[in-house]
Amino acid sequence: MKFETRAIRLQSKRTLQNEHSTPLYLTSSFVFDDSEHMRALFASEAEGNIYSRFTNPSVREFELKMASLEEGEDCIATSSGMAAIFATFASLLAQGDHIMMSRAVFGSTFRLTEDYLAKWGITYSYLDHRSTSEWQSQVKPETKLLYLETPTNPGLDIMDLRQISDFCRKNSILLVVDNCFATPYLQKPLSLGADIVIHSATKYLDGQGRVMGGAIIAGHEIISRIFPFMKNAGPSLSPFNAWVLSKSLETLAVRMDRHCENALKVASWLESRPEVKEVRYPFLASHDGYDTARSQMKAGGGMVSFELRGGMEAGKKMIDNRSMMSLSANLGDTRTIITHPASSTHSKLSAGDRAAAGISDGLIRLSVGLEHVDDILADLEGAFLNHTVRPAIAQVSCLEAVVLGKTAFSEKNCLPSSLKRAFSERLTLIHEEILPVLNGTLLPVRVDT
Repeated sequence: MKFETRAIRLQSKRTLQNEHSTPLYLTSSFVFDDSEHMRALFASEAEGNIYSRFTNPSVREFELKMASLEEGEDCIATSSGMAAIFATFASLLAQGDHIMMSRAVFGSTFRLTEDYLAKWGITYSYLDHRSTSEWQSQVKPETKLLYLETPTNPGLDIMDLRQISDFCRKNSILLVVDNCFATPYLQKPLSLGADIVIHSATKYLDGQGRVMGGAIIAGHEIISRIFPFMKNAGPSLSPFNAWVLSKSLETLAVRMDRHCENALKVASWLESRPEVKEVRYPFLASHDGYDTARSQMKAGGGMVSFELRGGMEAGKKMIDNRSMMSLSANLGDTRTIITHPASSTHSKLSAGDRAAAGISDGLIRLSVGLEHVDDILADLEGAFLNHTVRPAIAQVSCLEAVVLGKTAFSEKNCLPSSLKRAFSERLTLIHEEILPVLNGTLLPVRVDT
């Protein structure tokens, strides 16, 4: 079956009620037929459910569906994406082991490594994700894992998974890939040589910002090493969240098609803006990873990053001047979300660490939603316009009078000389974009310079 069909048709066995849509198994525990049945289940001599911290039919449906969509052998669902990362590290690493990690990863992953793994005697090395030729010098005899994201968060750098998987095999290192930004619809790391794939299901897999969840997909042997940690430590996915996520996977393909279509249009439009220094989107020809992205991804995804001229203050002002876009730390939603990583998701990193990860002070991360692309572009246009014009018009008393009192702005020159040229350059734009929304009629404006 094709991806879209499996996402819809793979589900739990139908009960005696003959339901069409899979029911929600909202129960903490399960009953046994008799004492022998109970003994056999606890001894792993029979298959079945004991306790929802271990297994649950709603959770298992999501797990089996994710394993199929990622073309893996098995899956373990977790309470969040970070729980999936931690469960993987805690299960596969021991005191004295060494982990290699790309510098371009989510901020909380840095904290997990530096604040917890280090105090348990697990060493780590950060890798320059743009210079893989130097990675060999970081390998140690005790190196067990290499962890990375592609596309990266938030800079959208692309890692060549075929090349990196060859490197890992040569050095007997397990390759762990966070596939959150691409989803299994756009990219399948296991088929490109990865050993483990991790997801924050909170993002695109849910797609509507409703529930939290995570997933670990790998071969049976690796999953069997992670399951005992999940069973005993308990970062399990709730049955309700699993049920929601399984239903969400049914629409993943059609949602990602629209996310990608909108994102490419937004990225192309941003390249034309004078306020923007650089646009990062994997399927733009200007992206330095364009060829690699085209070879391992079906499309460019729904995330766009761009750097504003003016640094952190420019980023904050643009965000504050938005109208429709949501300001949130989440991504992968139906609603377009704008974020300033340097002051939010990656603010805990030092300026040097942010720079090493490719996160400038003026970087904006845009999770392009499913709204009509014209409305997304209009909101971005308004944010740019307000950012550049508001400081000037705030000082123009006669324009304030127009806004507040619906007074006609006459031809009489009332602009301070220091603002004449700057204001006149934007005058046409102001007249077309700002003034029509006012509840008043303005006379034609002329500014002499």
